[in-house]
Amino acid sequence: MSHPLLSLREGPVCRLRMNRPDLHNAFDAVLIAALTGALEAASGDEAVRVVILEAEGPSFSAGADLNWMRGMASASEEANRQDALALARLMRTLDDLPKPTIARVHGAAFGGGVGLVACCDIAIGTPEAKFGLTESKLGLLPAVISPYVIEAIGARQARRWFATAEIFNAAEAQRIGLLHDVVNATALDSAVQRQVDFLLKAGPIAAASAKRLVRRVAGETDRDRLDADNAALIAKLRVSPEGQEGLGAFLEKRKPSWTGPN
Repeated sequence: MSHPLLSLREGPVCRLRMNRPDLHNAFDAVLIAALTGALEAASGDEAVRVVILEAEGPSFSAGADLNWMRGMASASEEANRQDALALARLMRTLDDLPKPTIARVHGAAFGGGVGLVACCDIAIGTPEAKFGLTESKLGLLPAVISPYVIEAIGARQARRWFATAEIFNAAEAQRIGLLHDVVNATALDSAVQRQVDFLLKAGPIAAASAKRLVRRVAGETDRDRLDADNAALIAKLRVSPEGQEGLGAFLEKRKPSWTGPN
């Protein structure tokens, strides 16, 4: 039996590849645990600078596995709560990961698959990709993934897609903010690599800290505190080893050390 998740290293890049192609990479408890564990391992690995989330087969992720759903339908409310908390832990781990993340999206992404895309910092898909928050067709709602999807597409869009369970295409996903770019399938890998190259040229600490800055600024209503915190942050970065190296390299017209040999 093949492992549901492949973890592939390419230097400072960690590729996490969902590997249940016959089931369209649908979630079950095993895949959720594997993804969470792999993300936690990448989080603590100083050599990892970028994480790419991708999938084998024709789909990115079709959401919940049918057999898994059948089992949870007959389980108690408490068992369902614990099961949902495991999915919530996966989503938060991905969303909070102190490494830049890229979703390489091809084929279908439904339900929790949309949640994975929304949790990644950068999402690139093909025109053939399809998306759907299809839970309401089952009398359910995408509750666990809702914070991340709403942050990605906005409350107004979420109210429509959560209620209707419509399937939408990659162009619409890009329009509403779920995808950053849509490229032909033959150009998908090069588009992902282009983003990797940009990220590896950035300071590792700066690139890893960007999402925390965005989240803090977006959630802060006290403008005086915001100004003070941001001033403190930039001052700390300027005198840090990474900031000193970056500024020094710029002034000396050379590449910073984190980009490899000059």
